[in-house]
Amino acid sequence: MKKLTVALLAFTTFFMGSCDFSETNIDPDNVLTAPIEQQLSSLTVNVGFLAGSDLNRYSSLFMQQFSGQSTGARTQMQQYESFEITGNDVNNAWLNVYAVTLNDAENIIKIGTSTNNPHYSGVAKILKAYTYQVAVDAWGKIPFSQAQGGSSNTKPVYDSDEVIYAGLINLLDQGIAEVNATTSASSPTSSTIYSGAWSVQRTSWVKLANTLKLRLFLHYSEKNPAFAKTGIDNIVASGVPLFSSNADSFQMPFSNIANGRNPIDQFQTARIGNLVTNAKIVGMMNSKNDPRRAFYFTLVGTNFVGAIAGAPASPLSYSNFHTYLRGALVGAAYTGAAPIRMLTFAEYNFIRAEAALRFNSPGSANTFYQAGITASMSDAGVLPSDITTYISANGTLTGTPAQQLEQIINEKYIASYGVVSEPWSDWRRTGYPTLVTPSNSNGVAIPRSLFYPQSEIDLNGANVSQKVGLSVRVFWDTRP
Repeated sequence: MKKLTVALLAFTTFFMGSCDFSETNIDPDNVLTAPIEQQLSSLTVNVGFLAGSDLNRYSSLFMQQFSGQSTGARTQMQQYESFEITGNDVNNAWLNVYAVTLNDAENIIKIGTSTNNPHYSGVAKILKAYTYQVAVDAWGKIPFSQAQGGSSNTKPVYDSDEVIYAGLINLLDQGIAEVNATTSASSPTSSTIYSGAWSVQRTSWVKLANTLKLRLFLHYSEKNPAFAKTGIDNIVASGVPLFSSNADSFQMPFSNIANGRNPIDQFQTARIGNLVTNAKIVGMMNSKNDPRRAFYFTLVGTNFVGAIAGAPASPLSYSNFHTYLRGALVGAAYTGAAPIRMLTFAEYNFIRAEAALRFNSPGSANTFYQAGITASMSDAGVLPSDITTYISANGTLTGTPAQQLEQIINEKYIASYGVVSEPWSDWRRTGYPTLVTPSNSNGVAIPRSLFYPQSEIDLNGANVSQKVGLSVRVFWDTRP
């Protein structure tokens, strides 16, 4: 695990206030004196905090995995669940993308390039691509080509989200080439993500980059299915390393030390009763007697109970987040040592299952479907015998192609509990799982993207105008 000082830095960024984009374009050269290993630690921790904080809460509330509650006055989480979101609400998320995470990545890329450290710059490019993927899927068009320009350009242009996606594939290819470089002045030795000897880390980072490309291509499924198929099939046919077990999952580990606990647990501890589990995911799992419930949710009496948006203010009446998201329960407190999961082996299998079903891509859709369920349950701690029982009852794809796709996405939705944005992206692409718009949303439909931060409208208005509403779509979101 990393030094406490770096964990504390990430903790600080989690609670920082909003900031304008002129501040997010601070000159990266100002911090290049820090050792590159420490910079990589800062980057990996901040990627984990980004994936477990504001954007995670937004997408999990939209997708009815989390539900807003209160012990008194109406809370922000209740507002967000009913889609009462403004540009000011997302200032902090934008700050953490640009001022923190992407600046960390750019620092490492610059120093790694100038000092012949391609193993470092390659890892940073892979993490940069991941961060941009999450940001594009949240906002659509964003600064890319002129971002991280330092004081030379504090008002960057907004690039087409579709153009950025193409750039991310290229960025991942660069990252793979650099981590595979035969020589490097030094190599990461104590990364908080994919720890271990560089010979082991190298393969893990390559697997992540290739698997992330599969996710990116799958997002084109409705926009351009032929392109999605070609991209996925080429990766699979090439024989490049891909995720092959839960050990490959892209996740940031946290620990039971002060300020080192994961951001989901930190939020639950700091704002007790503001978030509980949602009736949608709890109901789906109850209907199948899903054994993951004992790890995902706390019991209310002898039952697992989720809240519906606008439900009476009574957080103790609903199941809370449990050990899967918060770490082991010791006495009355959680350790906060659960990882923040960002791209899992379970998701990889569901990607392959969907591609096999929809595009006749290599492999058996049903085999990958079962592998996705098994990976998710194993990661949660479910006993093998209970996995076998569940697979026997629920592990066979049946019906029309549309019905089989719904089965895949519904299981992926459950497996992706706590993963930032991806259930939201799947719903925008496919319409699954079937969701009912909250009755207290005042006629506002489930959001298709976030508003731009108000700081950007105020300070970079020449390059961006506020969206007309939350119904504005990301380029790949073409489902009626």
